[in-house]
Amino acid sequence: MDFLTLAQERYSCRYFDTEKPVEKEKIAKILEAARLAPTGRNSQSQRILVLTDKAELEKLSGCTQYGWGAPLVMVICYDKNESWKRSCDGADGGIIDMSIITTHMMLEVTDLGLGSTWVGAFDPVKAKEIYNIPENYEVVALLPIGYPSETAHPSRLHNDRKPVEEIAFYNKF
Repeated sequence: MDFLTLAQERYSCRYFDTEKPVEKEKIAKILEAARLAPTGRNSQSQRILVLTDKAELEKLSGCTQYGWGAPLVMVICYDKNESWKRSCDGADGGIIDMSIITTHMMLEVTDLGLGSTWVGAFDPVKAKEIYNIPENYEVVALLPIGYPSETAHPSRLHNDRKPVEEIAFYNKF
């Protein structure tokens, strides 16, 4: 599938087939997409907790209401000790890097015939406590993944996009 078709077909899936697990081979491909994603100064500070065990997945309710019963959730983190820092002001590039990585993962998920949605509505402090995430790791996103259920569909706003003339400017604003 060409890239723009893939990008257009990807949507935030919030209804998963709770009885169908994601195969290990597909999980490996999703993680490979994360490994290949670019990071600032090639820091590769991403740290991904892969949740497949039902008991571990059930713990998500302690930090978010948005798991949607997905059979797989990836907790996207970065190591603050390894992430690139901008020299002029010390800004941490970890959040940007994890955004790139998570986007790569979501596109690979779609290419594999799976669904996902980026969850930013969670309590990172509770997530760190629940999953014993090291102190130097920052939790950036939760990524529920699975086979879309028969009721899964894009939101009504999915195709509502501004024309390129409203978002791109040449040489000046």
